[in-house]
Amino acid sequence: MRFEVLILGNSSATPMFERHPTSQVVNYNEQLFLIDCGEGTQMQLSKYGIKSNRIDHIFISHLHGDHYLGLVGLVSSMHLVGRKADLHIYGPEPLKEILELHFKYSETVIRYQIIFHPTNPEKEEVIYESRMLTVSSFPLIHRIACTGFRFDEGKRAATLIAEKVEELKIPKVFFASIKKGIDYEDPQGNKYPACELTLPAPESRSYAFCSDTVRHPIYLKSIEGVDLLYHESTFLHDMVDRAKETFHTTSLEAAEIAKETHVKKLLLGHYSARYRTLQPLLEEAQHIFPKTELSVEGKWFLV
Repeated sequence: MRFEVLILGNSSATPMFERHPTSQVVNYNEQLFLIDCGEGTQMQLSKYGIKSNRIDHIFISHLHGDHYLGLVGLVSSMHLVGRKADLHIYGPEPLKEILELHFKYSETVIRYQIIFHPTNPEKEEVIYESRMLTVSSFPLIHRIACTGFRFDEGKRAATLIAEKVEELKIPKVFFASIKKGIDYEDPQGNKYPACELTLPAPESRSYAFCSDTVRHPIYLKSIEGVDLLYHESTFLHDMVDRAKETFHTTSLEAAEIAKETHVKKLLLGHYSARYRTLQPLLEEAQHIFPKTELSVEGKWFLV
């Protein structure tokens, strides 16, 4: 099953040096989720070959413009291209009023249903759940109410041993039950334990998105042990005072957080417009946490 993240925008408040405000797509088994929706998101979706009407769930971390000002345009375009499926939007409660005001004064009647789910900036909550994926929101510490999001994969099925299945000529109709641990019995009454026909199930995977936040222990348990952590890294650490003043994080702090929470890989992002070259942020983080990468627009990152 695919589980990967496409970076659409990795800049902070000001889009600079061909970098766009925050936005990214999570692809879980061909189900697409959008996280944040800065200006230009719908253009970035088009640029990288993502059809917006494949997105049924949008998560907005907070109401600073570089994280949501592209939302009205995206939602309106979905309307114009004939969307009919429900669209679920998760975000701060005032976002519902913002959307309604835009549509009221533009005299726009959206032809599909928008289902709004207010997030809670005070505690961790499950906000989406399917058979194989759970999404939780958790509090971050920013100048205004802000949440992060964690995607957790459910228990994965075991893998069939193809050679044994072919040798025994087991019909495909039994594959799913064998993967679930149910023994197979052939027409002659011979029983074959599922554990002898399968390899152990792959480990479940997880992804956490930490939007704008000052370094704080409140969210560390929420990101503990994830396979991939995206964490804002607006400044180099020589500007740590400025980071604290603006409720942001340095690349060094992001690396220390990744190390402390035992994540497998760190992805930096939300770069300040003051940095044309990003290599210094990467090097600063890798000195603390070697398994760090720069988020790059248009690149897919495996979870």
